[in-house]
Amino acid sequence: MPGEKYTRCPGCSTVFRVMPEQLALRAGQVRCGQCKTVFNGIEQQVSLAAPNPPEEPLSEAALGPPTLTLRNAQALEAVNVAPVPAPATSAATPTPAAATAASPAAVPAFTEPPAFTEAPPVDRFAPPATTSRRGRTIAYIAAILVLLVLLAAQAAYHFRDSIVTFWPVTRPAFERVCEVAGCAIRPLRDDAMSYLSIEASDLQADPAHRGLLILTATVRNRANWPLAYPHLELTLTDAQDRVVVRRALGPTDYAAGTADIARGIAGQAEISLKVFIDASATTQAGYRLYMFYP
Repeated sequence: MPGEKYTRCPGCSTVFRVMPEQLALRAGQVRCGQCKTVFNGIEQQVSLAAPNPPEEPLSEAALGPPTLTLRNAQALEAVNVAPVPAPATSAATPTPAAATAASPAAVPAFTEPPAFTEAPPVDRFAPPATTSRRGRTIAYIAAILVLLVLLAAQAAYHFRDSIVTFWPVTRPAFERVCEVAGCAIRPLRDDAMSYLSIEASDLQADPAHRGLLILTATVRNRANWPLAYPHLELTLTDAQDRVVVRRALGPTDYAAGTADIARGIAGQAEISLKVFIDASATTQAGYRLYMFYP
């Protein structure tokens, strides 16, 4: 830095960085912060330039390996000294005042500069400060992905019937999962009866057995995918269309023995049913037949 100078303590050879203004305060008189030696900083100035070639005289910086302490301008403080009287022409003994001024004990003390603390070495191979932030970001992304996978698995479990219905190739995988989870895969239901309909039905007395009725009907599935077998409600009425007896029939009551109830009624297909009903204890004149899901 322009204007900086260097001075060496003659007591401990410590080199200090000073400013010209500091040396001019007390005619250059300063005190070393290392060994407390009072010396003239102007007279002890040194140069830290590179040493001259061997054939030239060495600079003062090459006299020894100085302890270089690069401090600010306050590292050395000027001290007050009494003016030294001009020496007499005769060999007179110095006056007590002059001796006192030249004595280090008479130099006022100054605030000792703080101890020099070396900066910690910089690890060039240390990871950048953004490593922890990048690690947290990766952890957040991983957590989000795990949550999305869990959400997808829960949705697949909840809508497994629809998935298997519209993507039959997934049935084996879901069947294996249900074997472990204890669930079942069922065909979809047509609660609104938008696709299931009774195409034809008839209720006749069995001529071979008195009091036995024979119910025949055709149930059609107009959807393109399988639908669960519905329940049937058979209501017998009298001549005034009043209810005489009502009976609910489950799929196992009317489906043929070869029907796969677990797979439902195939899309764009129909089933025919025939049920024998014991009505020997009732007298009926008509009937009504409905479909429903319990």
